[in-house]
Amino acid sequence: MTALARAKGGPIARRTFEPAEGRADQPRAARSAMSLSLIALFVALGVAALTALGVWQLERRVQKLDLIDRVAQRSAAAPIATPGPAAWPRITEVSDGYRRVRATGRFLGDGEVLVKAVTALGGGFWVLTPLRTSDGFTVLVNRGFVLSEWRDGPAAKARAAGEITMTGLLRTSEPKGAFLHANDAAAERWYSRDVKAIGAARGLRDLAPYFIDADASANLNEFPRGGLTVIAFHNNHLLYAMTWFALALMLLAGGLAVARDEWRIRKNPPFDG
Repeated sequence: MTALARAKGGPIARRTFEPAEGRADQPRAARSAMSLSLIALFVALGVAALTALGVWQLERRVQKLDLIDRVAQRSAAAPIATPGPAAWPRITEVSDGYRRVRATGRFLGDGEVLVKAVTALGGGFWVLTPLRTSDGFTVLVNRGFVLSEWRDGPAAKARAAGEITMTGLLRTSEPKGAFLHANDAAAERWYSRDVKAIGAARGLRDLAPYFIDADASANLNEFPRGGLTVIAFHNNHLLYAMTWFALALMLLAGGLAVARDEWRIRKNPPFDG
């Protein structure tokens, strides 16, 4: 006993602590009807939205596979005449991209531009030269790739004299430059094959809204090297769909866990006495 206890003539009083109301170790009361309704609404809307996103990705996958199949057929088909002005408003990437075409005309060397590129051969440039067709309009032709050290060499400037017939793949314009790099016509810095911008910079008239990637048959020397077009499409839609469906299942599982916990509490309500 302490001196204080001895002075009062009794033992030390022991303090006891009763659990405070609302402590974490106390059983939780059932949620209100309003809370349960809001939780159910959130789960239902979330599952519906995530499932819809998953279905949309599956639909996109079907569309992408169809596009890949159509592009494969176009790129392997016999070349058709290069579309003229009457067809230009209807040309799109989906309907015409990578279609094999044939053009006849004369190269206009004064309008040539070099566009920054990286290929399996290394870093360098695409050599784009306008071709004045025998049908009276102009189309940009990507004659092929040239290494950086060859950009000012004679091979980069070598072109067939007189009229030429060449084949290649129709490609739609690549406007506004590349990632983190905008085209700068005044400084002669080109990072994408922006047909409209190149045409304006070179004063080309009656210019087609697309360009042509020349195939290997256009090669006159070692460089420029034609036929380097890479036909590849990202198709991760199945992975995206599985991700959305997995998130929907996780949210549904969380909602069911809340419902089960609520059912347990209502079946065995906490003692309040």
